[in-house]
Amino acid sequence: MLGPARFGPSATGSAERLADGDDPGPRFRPPRAVVLLVPVFVSLLVQVPGTVGLSWWQQVPVGAAVTSVVLAAASALVLLAAPRFPGPTVAVIAALTLVDLFIPPIGGPPPIALVFAIIGAVVRGARVWALVAVGAAWLLAVVGPELAAAVFGAASPVGIAQWHPARIALATVGLAVCFAIGEGMRARLRGAQERRAQLTARRRVAEQDERNRIARELHDVLAHSLSQIAVQSGVGLHLFDREPERAREALANIRALSATGLDEVRGVLAFLRGDELAAPDTAPLTPQPQLAQLPGLVAGRSGLGLTVALDDRLAGDAPPSAVQTTAYRIAQEALTNVVRHSAASHATVTVEHEAADLVLTIADDGAGIPAAAPERGGLRGMRERAELAGGRLTVDSGTRGTSVVARLPWVGAA
Repeated sequence: MLGPARFGPSATGSAERLADGDDPGPRFRPPRAVVLLVPVFVSLLVQVPGTVGLSWWQQVPVGAAVTSVVLAAASALVLLAAPRFPGPTVAVIAALTLVDLFIPPIGGPPPIALVFAIIGAVVRGARVWALVAVGAAWLLAVVGPELAAAVFGAASPVGIAQWHPARIALATVGLAVCFAIGEGMRARLRGAQERRAQLTARRRVAEQDERNRIARELHDVLAHSLSQIAVQSGVGLHLFDREPERAREALANIRALSATGLDEVRGVLAFLRGDELAAPDTAPLTPQPQLAQLPGLVAGRSGLGLTVALDDRLAGDAPPSAVQTTAYRIAQEALTNVVRHSAASHATVTVEHEAADLVLTIADDGAGIPAAAPERGGLRGMRERAELAGGRLTVDSGTRGTSVVARLPWVGAA
């Protein structure tokens, strides 16, 4: 009764799907130290030995060679600051790379540190820093030789010829590719974050739905059992001296009600602990209530000045079991509200088959519900039950009493 079938597949199924790994985020994330240090080591490995080898091959003066090696190593080490300061990092590395372009050896190793700096800056949201710094460095690198030649003439301290157009084009394409890679990685990471946020929201919705279902079940079980026990105990006390046999009958009813209520509570607790998932073939402690049990429910509500009657107009027809359970629970909660919150002396439960609906009406002659009164948990639970079954519930309350009408699809929710 209180296993997964009672709570429905919408919550448990979604929870199981989420638990089974429907996570769009990355399956593996390398340690942060690896992400930080790998670009530094790769940049050092490419730039420093390459600069040393070219300096030796081109017989560069020692001062210029040492300066070029220091610039190559410095640009790689500056990457250590990229996670916290991605904008300034790309600006500093672009400046170091620009200076290194005008210091022998000519045609040094590719500036891998600048590649990592551009991609990291774009991914971390410092796109403007990267565009301004790299754009300025590119412009100075292109016009630098001509500017130096115009200022210093043949005695230019730069000591290199103007850049070949092919080299300028290749460098420009390379920088554009770096920005494109950064944008692609940023879009992918943003998409993964959005999917994880959606997944978290789905989990919260599924968990909240499960809590609502469990709370509704516990409310129905406890309110039904305790209110009936209160009625029967009142009957027993009222008749204890005059009619001891009826008082004994009331005590027997209390015992049966308490045992049934305890079984239902144990069923809910077993579901919460996952006992039924561990033993799916275990039978429920109590069967699902059906419309055939309405006479017993109505009889148990009568007493202490309240008379409850059942008007069964189904003429032997019976909807599916799930619809019957929903109708029974709504009738149970409505009668509990009559006993607890209404000064009624008479109530009627009417069940009928109207067109394609099962219509359940619980009417009483009590004082009614104040118009300004908030919707109680029981009334909200009945409305949720009806909506989950694909139907609707209306409440009409006035000075002549309250009428609760539930219209449920005869074949159940689509």
